[in-house]
Amino acid sequence: MTPHRKRKTQTLGRATPKSPDEALSDTRENGRPVVVASACLLGQAVRYDGGHKHAPHLDVLAEHLEIRGICPEAGAGLGTPRPPMHLVEADGQIRLRECHDPDRDHTEALQRFAHDHIPLLARADGFIAKSKSPSCGMERIPVKDPQGNFRHYGSGLFTHRVRCHLPCLPVEEEGRLRDPALWENFLQRVFVHRRWRQLRAEGLTPARLIDFHTRHKYLVMAHSVAAYRRLGRLLAQVCRLSLEALGTAYFTELMSALAQPAQRGNHAGVLQRLAGCLSGHLSAADRRELAEAIERYRRGEATLEVPLTLLRHHQQRIRDPYLARQYYLAPYPAALELRNAI
Repeated sequence: MTPHRKRKTQTLGRATPKSPDEALSDTRENGRPVVVASACLLGQAVRYDGGHKHAPHLDVLAEHLEIRGICPEAGAGLGTPRPPMHLVEADGQIRLRECHDPDRDHTEALQRFAHDHIPLLARADGFIAKSKSPSCGMERIPVKDPQGNFRHYGSGLFTHRVRCHLPCLPVEEEGRLRDPALWENFLQRVFVHRRWRQLRAEGLTPARLIDFHTRHKYLVMAHSVAAYRRLGRLLAQVCRLSLEALGTAYFTELMSALAQPAQRGNHAGVLQRLAGCLSGHLSAADRRELAEAIERYRRGEATLEVPLTLLRHHQQRIRDPYLARQYYLAPYPAALELRNAI
């Protein structure tokens, strides 16, 4: 489901808000991805003014993911309500200071909170940050000099630390997730991240790593054929590299590739490859209908879901065992309907 479609949803995080420790520790391994979000986006009254910034378009996630809230400023003991903060560059460092009293510096408190909680975020599969926040914002956060003059843009202190320590964790701001393509890309990465965590929990072996790659190959190709080739060359070293080093290098390359938006031409190429796997079982009319649907998508006259629906329809009848294992056809729960708008 895209963020723009209206439906009855579950309100998140209002009835029984948890402390950051409780929220992040409560990540039961039930197969659902865990996404951590700035607590104010879930309706929790933790903002500097005592309010919240509930983001209704995130409510749909409650049906398919485990959602956990976190507020670095409140969790660092800065109080709610509290004076507004901004970022200041002083002596080569980015500091978190109060807007109206620059002598009150809360950088160390926030850094202690990040140090304690980033290991807990390593159990998650994604982070949704609050835009424009000096602690949580992902990008374009104003950084000023000690005199209050604008110097440059940066990232919120907490989110910056998260991205440095957990570079493979999918991170997005709630405002950007109103874009259907970014919404789909983020959740795609979240589910890939979850499957990787499950693989690591089961135990990484060469066979499992190759199988993981095989099942994700078309998903990667839709984002970057070059990255798919690099991953293949990397896996060719499975007998020469330590498995731990190989797994880390593989997953880093994989998540970097998936973070790049998939292009329409790449999707069309993947669709044609999948159609080729089924062509021997299709009538001439079915092959022509499928080819026309793919071409309509390539020209921007149809959404991605149109040719995918046809492919899945034929696959349900033919039951090709190779295609049945490809995550490209079902990278996340179908009820999310994410490909209807891209």
